[in-house]
Amino acid sequence: MANIIEIAGLELVFPAADGPVHALSDINLNVEQGEFISLIGPSGCGKTTLMRAVADLEKPTSGSVQVRGMSASEARQQRSYGYVFQAPALYPWRTVEKNISLPLEIMGFSPAQRQERAKQYLALVNLEGFEKKYPWQLSGGMQQRVSIARALSFEPDLLLMDEPFGALDEITRDYLNEQLLRLWEQTQKTVMFVTHSISEAVFLSTKIVVMSPRPGRIIDVIDCDLPKDRTLDIRESPEFLHIAQQVRQGLKSGHSYDG
Repeated sequence: MANIIEIAGLELVFPAADGPVHALSDINLNVEQGEFISLIGPSGCGKTTLMRAVADLEKPTSGSVQVRGMSASEARQQRSYGYVFQAPALYPWRTVEKNISLPLEIMGFSPAQRQERAKQYLALVNLEGFEKKYPWQLSGGMQQRVSIARALSFEPDLLLMDEPFGALDEITRDYLNEQLLRLWEQTQKTVMFVTHSISEAVFLSTKIVVMSPRPGRIIDVIDCDLPKDRTLDIRESPEFLHIAQQVRQGLKSGHSYDG
């Protein structure tokens, strides 16, 4: 299948008063269309920075990032991706429908088109009937589903998700993991997903990218060939536990406890 993301020799250094911070070093990664890729590594390893470079929210010091054959900047201008942040980032004075349709409003869609898209993607995240609610009337998990619907509303090829369920309780997180897997199957989007959870990465992914502490490097890319129609029960299977152990070993081998 065609690569939707191609990253070659990516280095990213942030200037700082007490010396430069080397965030990413020699990142090389290809992501095929339709894959679900999880980035996992210790805090501060550059997972989010790498995703932000793909989104053209950070500028590489050297190397290249291409999305659908374009530079990251061109892909952003072409609205090739939707971005889901760690927090839902919804406007409290706008209804759920108007939060979802905000990108469409900016892009010049008609009111009827905006309403139809909002309805369509609310149904996709199982929030039919909540169009006129406000964010403060929803639970954290429901707010994050609204955020996902908003990111999908203009139908991008690529969905970038920066640890969207990290602040939720385990029961809600499990539910949303299953919902996200079904959503991915229905939409056939390419997904890049940041997580700190080994279990979450294995459950959701087709490939898991294991990263080292700063400067972030790719230690391993682990195939996750579990069935697409997996349920949470699969977490007790030998196949699941074997992949989780591979990820754990990769993290351990790449982690320095000095300093």
